[in-house]
Order: sequence, then structure tokens, then C-alpha cells
Amino acid sequence: MMRTTDLLRATTLLLALGAVAIAAPKKGAKDADFAIQGEYTGTLKGDEGDFKLGVQVIALGDGKFRGVGHPGGLPGDGFDKSKDKEQVEAEKNDDGSVTFKGEHGSGTAKDGVMKIVDNDGNHIGDLKRVIRKSSTLGKKPPQGATVLFDGKNADNFKPGKITKDGLLEQGANSKQRFGSHTLHIEFRLPYQPKARGQGRGNSGCYLQGRYEVQMLDSFGLAGKHNECGGIYTIKEPSVNMCYPPMSWQTYDIEFTEAVFKDGKKVKDARITVLHNGVKIHDNVALTHRTTGSPLAEGSGPGFLHLQNHGNPVRYRNIWVVEKK
Repeated sequence: MMRTTDLLRATTLLLALGAVAIAAPKKGAKDADFAIQGEYTGTLKGDEGDFKLGVQVIALGDGKFRGVGHPGGLPGDGFDKSKDKEQVEAEKNDDGSVTFKGEHGSGTAKDGVMKIVDNDGNHIGDLKRVIRKSSTLGKKPPQGATVLFDGKNADNFKPGKITKDGLLEQGANSKQRFGSHTLHIEFRLPYQPKARGQGRGNSGCYLQGRYEVQMLDSFGLAGKHNECGGIYTIKEPSVNMCYPPMSWQTYDIEFTEAVFKDGKKVKDARITVLHNGVKIHDNVALTHRTTGSPLAEGSGPGFLHLQNHGNPVRYRNIWVVEKK
């Protein structure tokens, strides 16, 4: 059993994880590190009872990784935001493993299982590698919806370009304009382990071409306004629900347009956002157009703008339900 009586301190056990390539990389992966990155979760034994821990392992390129531990479980699956996350960086060993050394324990990951031991060498539990899917992935458009993209062509966008495997490329504007509406969109962020910050899997979903919900490979990051799920320059998400790169993710957005009278705004636009089925914004006031928006804030409908930031972000299953 562990010596510490503080379950939060026990989360540092993740910092001693060893990881071995546990599966062949997915289609689209560029190196063996892709198979090591991902999410791990499980229940460990502490001297005050069992506790749950979630770990996100981020590939940083050339055999480098960062491990981020979440007390209570993964984001959206038990993570206790009142307790501090812990993180550490490490490099791959000669045998292909990766060792994250922590103060309170150590562990080894192999074949999708991280075996955790305390400083006395006691095995206190396993963390299993999981691949989560959004609860709204593949959601079908209801009757009366406007289907903007179903994989057949990009005719509803200008510009708009479709890949050979039926995905919409970044840098697309819907031909149709919308006022208040519901939007469903599925997106995939690229695997770019050596990129950092705003250069890593960057795009953006602009409602009415005016208000951006950021799209960015923010897997394992803090969850700021300029990271995935953030309303750029306005509000950070309540939880960072970004999945690992090359995962299909969803936004389900309720948007209410701004009200103007005699050319002056009298009521802000408002937005509610679900990221991968988890509510991250609840009726947030959009006080101004966000940075990089192609349209100025004003009365009248606007188009859906999917930003081209130079990264190969892909989209599918895009539909809108207009509100009366």
C-alpha cells in the first residue's frame, strides 16, 4: 500500500509511467510514438481506499512525451478540477519504453495497460488505455435540417474542397447564411507532434463568420480561450474535452444571433457548446466579434466559416437547424 494519506499526492504515480508501443499506429499516424500517446484510466489502491486516476500521454516528437495526470479520472469522466493536475516530460528509452519518474511511485505500460507500483514495490493497480468516442458522433440531422456536408461533394461551400476519402478540407465558407441556429459538426485534428501552440492542428469554427469556437490540438493542455473549445478572446471552456489527434470529435452548438436596432447592438449573441457530448459553454454572451473573423459584427445572417490556418484539419457530418 502507498505511504501517503493524501489521495491527491497519489496522482504523481503517473509520473513514473513506462510506455511501450502497444499497437500499430492508426491510419494517418506518422511515427511509432502515435501508438504510445493517448488516454489511460483506472482505479488504484491507496491507504485511505481506492481512487480513480486518468492520464493523458502527449507525443511531442522524436520520442519525447508529456504525461498529464487527472485526479478523479479523465476530463469529462470524473476529473476533479478542485485538485491540481500533474505533468512531467520524458524521452523514450533504448528498448522503446518511456519512463516518467515521479516522487511517489513508478509504473510500466505495455499492451495498453499501465502497471503502477508504489515506492515499496507494491502493485497498486492498472490504468488501461482507452479510446473514447463522442456521444454525438454520427448524429443524424433531424427532419427539416439543412445538410451542409455529407461526404458526397462540397457544393454547399465556397471555397470548398473535398478529399478523396470524402472529407471536407479546412478553409471553407458555407454558401448559405444563417441567423439563430443549431449546428452539428464533426472534425479531426491532425497528428503534428513537433508543432507547438497555435501551430498544432489549428482551425476554427466561426458562427455567422463572426464568433469563433477554436479548433486546435489541445489534447492534455490547460484549456484556455485560445485552445480547443475556447471562445476565442472571450471565454475558456469549463473543461478541456479535446481528444488525442486523429480522433473524430464533435461540436454541438446552440447559437442565438445578436439583436440590432437602428444600427446599434442592443443584445449580444449567445452560445451554448457541447464538445464531444460534454457541455463546455452554457448560454455565454458573445460580447464582440472574435479575432480573425471574416465578417464584422452586425445585423443579418452570416455564413459558417471553417478557418484555414495552414493545418490539415478535416470535417464531416455538418448540418444546421435554423431557429424561427
